[in-house]
Amino acid sequence: MPLGSQADVIQAAIAGQVVSFPTDTVPALAVRPQQSGLIYGLKQRDLNKPLILMAATVDDLWPYLVANAVEKQIWQTVMDQHWPGELTLVLPASNQVPGAINPLADSTIGVRIPNQAIALEILQATGPLATTSANLSGQPPLQTLTEIAKTFPTVMALDCANLEKTAPIGNGYPSTVAQWQGVIFQILRQGRIKLI
Repeated sequence: MPLGSQADVIQAAIAGQVVSFPTDTVPALAVRPQQSGLIYGLKQRDLNKPLILMAATVDDLWPYLVANAVEKQIWQTVMDQHWPGELTLVLPASNQVPGAINPLADSTIGVRIPNQAIALEILQATGPLATTSANLSGQPPLQTLTEIAKTFPTVMALDCANLEKTAPIGNGYPSTVAQWQGVIFQILRQGRIKLI
């Protein structure tokens, strides 16, 4: 796997390649939304498992969402409380969402803003990326650069060796996933963030 600087990872992502970088939860595989199919192939991922659209700011995500005024206010309140952070919101998708992110075309999209400075800097430069944990489908999330390099030799990964010497990359826990049901959020996966 090519190991690169932050600038190398940004350049590769903009060019449409799959990249890997740390987040606040587990290291991510990421690609431009239009190239989402590359991640499904790499991970051997079932098409019934949509990817997450990760971005640096809420403003970057709104074009991919559809909401009435009341919904937008409710969602914004939750976003303000928990983002950046370990919460993925599954919301109604606009027609700007490439079908490759969610092959089931169920008209939703999972969105998140990570609480990790490196990830935010990369996403600020690339714009929103389709993301998932760095692992083969059905396997535990990979935690170290060495593991990611061995499993995904073609992915451009951020050289995090110095970071890994001082602390784990991310906390190792997946994000809470909550889906909008028209009136309330339903928890699909409980992580460390709890919605009250």
